[in-house]
Amino acid sequence: MSTDTLSRSLHDVGLAAWFGGTLANAVALNRASAEADTANGTGRVANTGWNKWTPVNAAAIGAHLAGSVGELVGNRARLAVQQGAGGTAMAKTGLTVAALAVTGYSRLLGRKVAKESSVPALAATEPAASTPDDVAKAQRKLALLQWAVPVLTGALIVVSSLAGEQQRAGAVKKGVLARFSR
Repeated sequence: MSTDTLSRSLHDVGLAAWFGGTLANAVALNRASAEADTANGTGRVANTGWNKWTPVNAAAIGAHLAGSVGELVGNRARLAVQQGAGGTAMAKTGLTVAALAVTGYSRLLGRKVAKESSVPALAATEPAASTPDDVAKAQRKLALLQWAVPVLTGALIVVSSLAGEQQRAGAVKKGVLARFSR
């Protein structure tokens, strides 16, 4: 397997897991936790699920970042001379930083929610009347943020597709000629 193949694989598989796992948890786990028999059970189910996902998500993000660095190194010459390629790389970097920031902040909020393993809740991101105020506040923030990570990583998938299109021979030739014909 060549370095580029390894980098692309790490980038794509890591991003796919980051996107897919957070989307699945927002769509399924958070809602399914409401099916527990008690409000405390709801919190326990949601916290257990997210705590089990966290190390997998960290590995996915790490793989994505390693692959991203490998892609940048492997494409550095093309990025320097192909018009538009550098801008796409900057957009990918910006989306990655934003997704990392939202993921990190969500994890901090999630840890606040999970400080008691069976905090009362109606659903993972929906506090019950008996939910402690600080936890309820974190849950309300998480209700919005649970969608931000899939939106950002989904946008990153789209921009990565554009970057792939820019690597086609015709696009490289056109971009290099455009850069030097100005």
